[in-house]
Amino acid sequence: MPTLLAQIAPQRSTQYSSLAEDLAPHELRLSPVGRKIGALQPVTLGGQVYLQCELRQDLDERDRYELGCLAMTSAFFLSYAEVGGVPGPFLQPIETGFAPALPAEMAITRRYRGKTNELFTHFLCNIARFSSAFAGEPWSNLRVFDPLSGGGTTLFTALMLGAEAAGVEQGDQDVKSTAAFVRQFAREQRIRVKEKSERLRKLGWRWTFELGAAPGRRCVLALGDTRDSAALIAGFKPHLIVVDLPYGIQHSRPLIDLLGGGLPVWASLLPVGGCLVMAWDATRFSRGEMVRLVSAETSLDVLERSPYEALAHRVDRVIKQRDVLVARRK
Repeated sequence: MPTLLAQIAPQRSTQYSSLAEDLAPHELRLSPVGRKIGALQPVTLGGQVYLQCELRQDLDERDRYELGCLAMTSAFFLSYAEVGGVPGPFLQPIETGFAPALPAEMAITRRYRGKTNELFTHFLCNIARFSSAFAGEPWSNLRVFDPLSGGGTTLFTALMLGAEAAGVEQGDQDVKSTAAFVRQFAREQRIRVKEKSERLRKLGWRWTFELGAAPGRRCVLALGDTRDSAALIAGFKPHLIVVDLPYGIQHSRPLIDLLGGGLPVWASLLPVGGCLVMAWDATRFSRGEMVRLVSAETSLDVLERSPYEALAHRVDRVIKQRDVLVARRK
């Protein structure tokens, strides 16, 4: 049987040069395709880094779709050691069949202070789905919520994958500029858009966009306090919660206060089998502290088996260790 070669996704910024190489093996292992993969190791061919994977079974159409959904790998090949007695390796490209529901540029072109690498956001969305009871569902059947949505990268990534998305953000300018970006992007890309805005008494504002051909993908932007998330996104029932916590917090107290107020609310929104995925700067707030906090504030089951305990990675000189925690509602 041939081996599978997964090409590591190229990084536009040297700041994230090792990000994909570090996280790709974990993403592939946790994906639905992981059950068909045996030994896995990095190899370099023609100056390009790949993951070489031993296949235990042939890949079917669903497997190929799942490969196309991955963030940290960008192309896939079946590798043959020899063909007709001629030594290889010979690479046969795999057509994944995955097509973005909305242009990937929606997440890439939206720029704002504090934005995280789009591929990492994509990775977080994937890990949430893979770890939930909905791993077998296509993205088009799922809803993703970001309770600290900032400039909307998580929302736009979820929409690109095919899910519906909702976000809550307390920064007035962040939400209004994100709503303006959605309108402008849809107009420039000639994407059908239907918008509804409403004031929520004593809470804030909410914009609901339907993007694409009817019935469009729903994107909800809410301006308000994340502790009011249940009311701010009323009618939107998420399967997955993906949150990239603010970086640059110098002391743990603000982070503890934020999560102490937010976590119980966020967890209450998940159905049984739903997942919460959080990324944070673990340089000053350790994984052990985060696990204890999530366990104390929610009844979610924190996943600590391999490879969940090995998702920490370096970002830059300031964020020497960023970690990812995955918790599932029992």
